[in-house]
Amino acid sequence: MSAAPSSSGGVVRGRVRDRRGSSRGSPRPLRGASGTPWLYLAPALVVLGGLLVYPVYQLGLISFLEYTQAQVSGGEPTTFQGFGNYAELFGDAQFWRVLVATVVFAAACVVSTLAVGCALAVLLTRVRALPRLVLMLAALGAWATPAVTGSTVWLLLFDPDFGPVNRMLGLGDHSWTYGRYSAFALVLLEVVWCSFPFVMVTVYAGIRAVPAEVLEAAALDGASQWRIWRSVLAPMLRPILVVVTIQSVIWDFKVFTQIYVMTNGGGIAGQNLVLNVYAYQKAFASSQYSLGSAIGVVMLLILLAVTLVYLRLLRRQGEEL
Repeated sequence: MSAAPSSSGGVVRGRVRDRRGSSRGSPRPLRGASGTPWLYLAPALVVLGGLLVYPVYQLGLISFLEYTQAQVSGGEPTTFQGFGNYAELFGDAQFWRVLVATVVFAAACVVSTLAVGCALAVLLTRVRALPRLVLMLAALGAWATPAVTGSTVWLLLFDPDFGPVNRMLGLGDHSWTYGRYSAFALVLLEVVWCSFPFVMVTVYAGIRAVPAEVLEAAALDGASQWRIWRSVLAPMLRPILVVVTIQSVIWDFKVFTQIYVMTNGGGIAGQNLVLNVYAYQKAFASSQYSLGSAIGVVMLLILLAVTLVYLRLLRRQGEEL
């Protein structure tokens, strides 16, 4: 009877010694292994440095200079303005109106794009092969359409004289681009139309990677489709949703072509201006390149701040879960 406890104790002590021994004797990483990933990333970093770092540097440099058409043609020397261009920009009431309109418009586009893309991604998992193929081809066709072409087609669809939408709705010769909010709504529809395929395809690929047993268990427990998405799919697809959200924020915040084409350069008296079109008007229409560059720097800083805050919030939520 006394041998049993001693044998069990010896086994436990032996396991402890084995664990200690294994932890002490575990192979250590090679000294040069920590730098190996950077060697693989070096070519991409060099390319990104040439394509991104230098243009951003030039953008920031011009924003601190007096750079107008006179300096471009070499007629007058370039002078250093410091933060004078930013002071002039922040003192312009139109800049703040355009900034608020850009933020509201971009937020509406992001929310609408994510809602449509995620809903259609779930729909793709519940239809047969042929309807799924048709929907995928239609979505990819919208995604592949150039922005200028898509904007022109949407203008023709909502044309007050020849557009089929007004005839179907019985609106007569109503002009969608005349009013500020109707013009923004029309551009929003076009932006969502050409942006949701990216969200749909990405989220659909993520849903297909979720084990079918998990979804079947949630359905057997009586969860509705909305509850399955909110409590099962969304947490599991969080990394994918982070990517598509950040991409949508960047794309929709710097929308240019749709606004410029569909509102004829920003709408009546600039009522549909966004920051990208506003920067274009300052830099190229008014030849105030330094102010246009300052607007570009402000847009870059806003996008970096939004991305960092969003990533921080998601990381904090992940730690709480």
